[in-house]
Amino acid sequence: MSAQAHVANERVEPLWFLGTLARIKLDGKQTGGRFALWDGELPHGASPPLHSHPQDETFYVLEGEVTAFLGDDDPRLCRAGAVAFAPAGVPHSFRVESDTARMLFLSTPAGIEEYVTELAEPAEWPWLQPPPDGPRVSPERIAEVEKRLGMVRHGPPPPVAQ
Repeated sequence: MSAQAHVANERVEPLWFLGTLARIKLDGKQTGGRFALWDGELPHGASPPLHSHPQDETFYVLEGEVTAFLGDDDPRLCRAGAVAFAPAGVPHSFRVESDTARMLFLSTPAGIEEYVTELAEPAEWPWLQPPPDGPRVSPERIAEVEKRLGMVRHGPPPPVAQ
């Protein structure tokens, strides 16, 4: 797959992704598999399970406060302007501490964005949805996508801070 020069300034359709709002800015098809970039708006307490994958993942906090959990390092509070890097295979997670947070996510090489697109649904409105009464995506579907894309769970999401 070869990369073509690309300007991604067109409107990107928002996706509801496991209780968050995501906009894929560039995916692996557009970058020849070199990287993918998306932004996310996340509610208080949002936190993926402790996990790893074959790609490096970098996240940049645009707004809000997020605690980063990276490998064996102590958890670190990240405010707007902070960036965190999780190399491929290193267990990591984060937890939103503020009411909401906006973050940019970078997958190098591309691939993590496929997890987002495979488990997301088109957003009916471009803001965070109310919490669901039950899971929006079945645990079986999540497990199937994780296995196919090489994501490994190392533990549950970090608990919400008191």
